[in-house]
Amino acid sequence: MRVDAAQSALIIIDVQNDFCPGGALAVKDGDAVVAPINRISRLFRHEVLTQDWHPEGHVSFASSWKGRKPGDLVDTATGANPCPGSANAQMLWPDHCVQGSIGADFHPDLITDRAGLILRKGRQKGLDSYSALFENDHKTPTGLEGWLNGLGIARLYFAGLATDYCVYYSALDALRLGFAVVLVEDCVRGVGLPTGSVEAALADLRSRGASIIASGDLED
Repeated sequence: MRVDAAQSALIIIDVQNDFCPGGALAVKDGDAVVAPINRISRLFRHEVLTQDWHPEGHVSFASSWKGRKPGDLVDTATGANPCPGSANAQMLWPDHCVQGSIGADFHPDLITDRAGLILRKGRQKGLDSYSALFENDHKTPTGLEGWLNGLGIARLYFAGLATDYCVYYSALDALRLGFAVVLVEDCVRGVGLPTGSVEAALADLRSRGASIIASGDLED
């Protein structure tokens, strides 16, 4: 696949220390995405890096909820277990990517100087943000769409962490907004919570028209 450098952007999601081995919310083999991302990034004129950037006591932290543990679901309005499909449902995680912490830093081997934009998300204490395009209320924009449209970008290539959460929801929103979406499979890794979530995310993106390729398929 040839990259149209003028109309394409590489969106690198959350390749941060806390999501890599040894981090507070480590994705298995999360650091394995760094080398292929660095290799393909030279093909793109436009590149975006996203960072989870949470304040202390963030709504997504299990430590913010009495008696709760990572993996629990809560209703952010009541603290109770949410009903299926609840707009207020929040998955709880260990404290991670706290603003200004080493865990929130990009992986030290990730090449970051090609990025035209670094977007920090999840900055509101009471609202999480998986997607690079919208907060988890699905209506508050991050500003990325406007940046992309201003540059005339039509096709987004996704890489980073994690396949079944921030990468998936970013790609889903991109498709909803009318962008062509390409997921570079060897440049992503997933959490796998619940079991099968990575496979389900990839299948859903394919069903909605996303292309899923390997980094070796990309050409100048």
